[in-house]
Amino acid sequence: MEPILPTLLFYLLLGAFAGVMAGLLGVGGGLIIVPALAWIFQRQGIAESAIMHLAIGTSLATIILTSISSVRAHHQRGAVLWPAVGRLTPGIIVGAWLGAAVADLLSSFTLQKIFAVFVLAMSVQMGLGAKPAPHRELPKTGGMLAAGGIIGAVSAIVGIGGGSLTVPFLTWCNVQIRQAVATSAACGLPIAVAGALGFAIAGLNATALPAWSLGYVYGPALVGIALTSMLFAPLGAKLAHSLPTETLKKIFAVFLAGVGAKMLWG
Repeated sequence: MEPILPTLLFYLLLGAFAGVMAGLLGVGGGLIIVPALAWIFQRQGIAESAIMHLAIGTSLATIILTSISSVRAHHQRGAVLWPAVGRLTPGIIVGAWLGAAVADLLSSFTLQKIFAVFVLAMSVQMGLGAKPAPHRELPKTGGMLAAGGIIGAVSAIVGIGGGSLTVPFLTWCNVQIRQAVATSAACGLPIAVAGALGFAIAGLNATALPAWSLGYVYGPALVGIALTSMLFAPLGAKLAHSLPTETLKKIFAVFLAGVGAKMLWG
């Protein structure tokens, strides 16, 4: 396996790119981080059987740190619907734990294909700008728990913060888009914490993991990505006010389609 220091630069660059894209286009960092980490880990010589588990677990861990600053910014603007967060969170935590447990039972090959299909779906949604029509109110406690469980499970399996699932669900329930985005950001924290803990614990007895790993969370990648993504996300948010974001979203959708196709058939 290659030394850590030469690859640390890749982690720093990846975090910077993911941070800018998150601030500029509002896309979840996991859509970028997971495939990039899989590529880097392969070139580091990490065992194929652990690559996707390690990429997903590490992605979730980076989201813990980056989501904290995002939640703080949205909260200061009074946009987070905390009652909705509270009702979704128990389901999210259980779902994320179950998602991590299911992922541990799957092979790295299978996880790669699942992630690829998810990325292709997100590329179509982003390219078409499809949004669910709001036609109902937020469900009762049971419905919120079920929704949180589905969001948490899917997010943990593919290593994302859940924004691509939570925002459409909330807008479908007549929540204004500004509040939906802010509330989704707040929900991303329990998704990331529960999911990352699940992957860390599931990987404690895994073999063929690199040094500096805590289960399926790789420390050097976590530090490098989190550091620069937190620094560069505000730059992306600033650029969003001066660049044609709708055009850039369509370009990024094509990029995601290429990534998904490569992971599905590569």
